[in-house]
Amino acid sequence: MRQLQVDVPAADGTADAYLVMPDGGGPYPGVLLFMDAFGLRPQILGMAARIAARGYAVLAPNILYRSAASPLVEPEDLVEEDRRGAAFRRLMPMMAALTADRLVADTRHYLDFLAAVPGVGDGPAGIVGYCMGGRNALVAVSALPDRFAALASFHAGRLVTDSPDSPHLAVGKISGEVYFGHADNDGSMTRENIAALEAALAAAGVTYTSELYEGAPHGFTMADTAMHDEAAEQRHWTALLALLDRALPVR
Repeated sequence: MRQLQVDVPAADGTADAYLVMPDGGGPYPGVLLFMDAFGLRPQILGMAARIAARGYAVLAPNILYRSAASPLVEPEDLVEEDRRGAAFRRLMPMMAALTADRLVADTRHYLDFLAAVPGVGDGPAGIVGYCMGGRNALVAVSALPDRFAALASFHAGRLVTDSPDSPHLAVGKISGEVYFGHADNDGSMTRENIAALEAALAAAGVTYTSELYEGAPHGFTMADTAMHDEAAEQRHWTALLALLDRALPVR
């Protein structure tokens, strides 16, 4: 397997990224992986590698590149409560600076870069996002529906808000299959929010699955944080890989 650190030309500069793909000539379907707020680190590389081992070419860009290059946090920030809070306070302005317009412009570049890699197949890509990456993945797929065959979003927050630009209001153009794995008791994505998202997807005729991971906290997939839930993480892998098998079958 090839695991590379690459620089990707993006809308307002250069995004550092991981590129992971199997050895051999392919063609391999492309998958974007949008990180959580804690950024690119060994955990994200390992997750990209697990997807790549299934037969995919995976690009995981630092979607907060405008604010800082990787690493965005220290390992201790992920497990020590006081440091975790301080890290979030430092990262919040970076996340706020990534507007929907900026994210969509960047995503075009990420997709173009991935498509140009030797061995990556033609056709639409898949995308998986975690936490803030899950929200941004939904924004990207809604804006660029022709370029994606599948979306998987896990423990994402603020998919439904009172704002006129709430992500759930823009799902009408999605043409691929989508999957949402929601954290339990998540103040940023309540059960009422989940119901509103599902209603919007159903009204738009989107092929979707939306599941509540009961008992699993926000951030449940991330094994290097205090929020990790082993059973929920394994459930997420089953759901994610099954989605990719259906929507982006490997030749």
